[in-house]
Amino acid sequence: MVPRDPPRRPQLGFLYLPPYRVQGISIAGEESVVQIPELDTCFDIGRCPRAALSSSYVALTHGHMDHSAGLAYYYSQRYFQGMGVGTVLCHPKMEQPIHNLMRAWVDIEAQKTPYNVKAMEPEEQVEIKNTIFLRAFETHHTVPSLGFSVVEKRSKLKAELQGMPQEQLIALKKKGESITQTLEIPLLCYTGDTAWGPCFDRPDVLNAQILITECTFLEDDHRNRANVGKHLHLDNIVELLERSKAKSIVLTHLSRRTHLAQAHRQINDAIKPEDRKRLFLLMDHRANRERYLHQQEEFGGD
Repeated sequence: MVPRDPPRRPQLGFLYLPPYRVQGISIAGEESVVQIPELDTCFDIGRCPRAALSSSYVALTHGHMDHSAGLAYYYSQRYFQGMGVGTVLCHPKMEQPIHNLMRAWVDIEAQKTPYNVKAMEPEEQVEIKNTIFLRAFETHHTVPSLGFSVVEKRSKLKAELQGMPQEQLIALKKKGESITQTLEIPLLCYTGDTAWGPCFDRPDVLNAQILITECTFLEDDHRNRANVGKHLHLDNIVELLERSKAKSIVLTHLSRRTHLAQAHRQINDAIKPEDRKRLFLLMDHRANRERYLHQQEEFGGD
């Protein structure tokens, strides 16, 4: 009898949610990495699939191995391929363990890999692109954890000064008076693994154009498991859809034990049709591929 093919690495999930590509692998307990190429950022790193190497930043939500196992490989391959030193943004309690990890690899490999790691306190921000900032916020998991929001900051003339002649505006500036105000536009949010809590009251979470959040448990009898593991249940997603203004909400971190057809049935039973249209499963390869092909036809090209 001919043996079966060996198990294959999971295929990257892919969604085009203009203007961003959302791609990665997220299976509860196995691997979680979500890359937004247009933002030069990966949220978590999983086992570091090849595509993730192109991102200069890794926003690490927490230290569980399915989210962080590829850290050393990420640093190593970027250096080996001449892609520049990668930067990992993490919870302050993760900074020293990452230093320890990289020091251990010096002993294992007998060579030193350059790396950057920056601890981020909740509410701290890093500019990842011109006028676009990554902000950390506190989440509630079984270990120290962060979520991340991406906001664009735009300068706009103060409302009371609009319509004022240019000469007067210049005069005000010369006198040292501020004539502009900063507007924040929440672009994207990634919660990582978290229990339901205050982080879902944040404006930069609820108003993000794209919200990427976990939903580990769907079954009615798994609510207690969600509470114990500090994960989200489908019940939380129902409430989130009522409150979130996101054009697109992407669910990640479903368990492999939950068959995709079963997940669709439970989601369709729980969620209103108008909300279902803006809800996506990152690892639903068939539906996401059909949607992408339709987008190509709609936009008239590859």
